[in-house]
Amino acid sequence: MSRKINTGIMQGRLLPKYQGRYQAHPLNYWKPEFMLAKSRSLDCIEFILDYNDVENNPLMSEKGIIEIKEQVTNSNVKVLSVCADYFMEGPFHQDNDYEVSKSQNILKRLINSSEIIGIKNIIIPCVDHSSLHVKSFEKFIINIEELVNYAEEKSINICLETDLPPKEFKTLIDSFSNNNVKINYDIGNSAALGYNVEEEFEFYGNFISDVHIKDRLLNGGSVELGTGDADIDALVIELKKIDYSGLIILQAYRDDQGINIFDKQYDFFVNKFKGLV
Repeated sequence: MSRKINTGIMQGRLLPKYQGRYQAHPLNYWKPEFMLAKSRSLDCIEFILDYNDVENNPLMSEKGIIEIKEQVTNSNVKVLSVCADYFMEGPFHQDNDYEVSKSQNILKRLINSSEIIGIKNIIIPCVDHSSLHVKSFEKFIINIEELVNYAEEKSINICLETDLPPKEFKTLIDSFSNNNVKINYDIGNSAALGYNVEEEFEFYGNFISDVHIKDRLLNGGSVELGTGDADIDALVIELKKIDYSGLIILQAYRDDQGINIFDKQYDFFVNKFKGLV
């Protein structure tokens, strides 16, 4: 590899669950995770922006941004990406114009915060009940293109995560003229959907700037890394082929406490990704 890949963790995976939720910003107890990540030689934490408590998220205030930068400085664990789960509850292609306007405002504020913090990737998940379909492409593009332009001016990528088949996903990406519209690739979600890794990379491998690592069963939920249907070996091969230099984020299976189950899966990850990270 010609450039270093930053390896990180999805926020909260080293901490107890927040209000019993599988993935959420750990409101009011997020800071200790930076030193926990440092002790595991992780480069970064992918921050989470939830729909719930959005105004209390440190990404949304000047004070919070200062606190994030302090944690980065103290630990040398960077924040290079945000998983903006907010937009699963407030998708840009919904029919409620008021809610779309709220989402547009949140994204603009997030772009501004990202510029200050040094975040390079904002991931917009379009999965589950925020799934995109070909008929919704036009509305989605119209409602987000101005903000994509705004992010491009600040050298920030808008990374789309969808459950679209590879050909349709590439069609969506090609609908944007911007160079900063990228792809967040989730190997676990692809496995659950029955997609083929080689085919996905053939269509859009060079657009990937953020990779989520987890394992899932075909048509099923998350399981420990190496016990599901995710073709991790094929992923490593494809990443090497494209000389991947983006982020790799461990979003692996978790239990209520987080740390021990993560450490077990991290050992598996390090072994599989030797020579890549």
